[in-house]
Amino acid sequence: MLKVTAIAAALLLSGPALAQHAHGAQKGPNGGPMEDVAGVHAELVVSGQTVAVNVFDEAGKPVDTKGYTGSVMVVSGGDRKTLQLTASGNALTGQAPGPVQSGAAITVVVKTAAGKSGQAKFSAP
Repeated sequence: MLKVTAIAAALLLSGPALAQHAHGAQKGPNGGPMEDVAGVHAELVVSGQTVAVNVFDEAGKPVDTKGYTGSVMVVSGGDRKTLQLTASGNALTGQAPGPVQSGAAITVVVKTAAGKSGQAKFSAP
C-alpha cells in the first residue's frame, strides 16, 4: 500500500513539472495567445485576412524564422481552409481568402530549421 501511495504522490507532484511549458491563456508580447510548438513559443496574431505566428525562444526573445515552414488550418462553421505560411523575420505569415472570423478554430503546424515539428490549436480572437 505504501508503494501505491508513493507512486500516486509522485504522479500528482510531477503534473505541474510536465505542464510547465503550457501557456494556455497566456498572451504573447503582441497580444495573441501563446503555445509551445516544436520547442519554441508560438504566438498567434490574426488581423483581418492576415494570420501571423510570431516565434520566440524560451527566454521570450524573437527567433529568426529563416528555414522554418508552417501552415494553418482555419475552421469556421463548415468552412475549412489551409494556408501555407511564409517565413519573414521572427514570424510565419499567411493570407486567408477572406477575414478570419472570431472564434474560428485554428491549428498551427510549424517545422523549425532544425527539422523539429509540432502543432498547436488556437481559437481566433
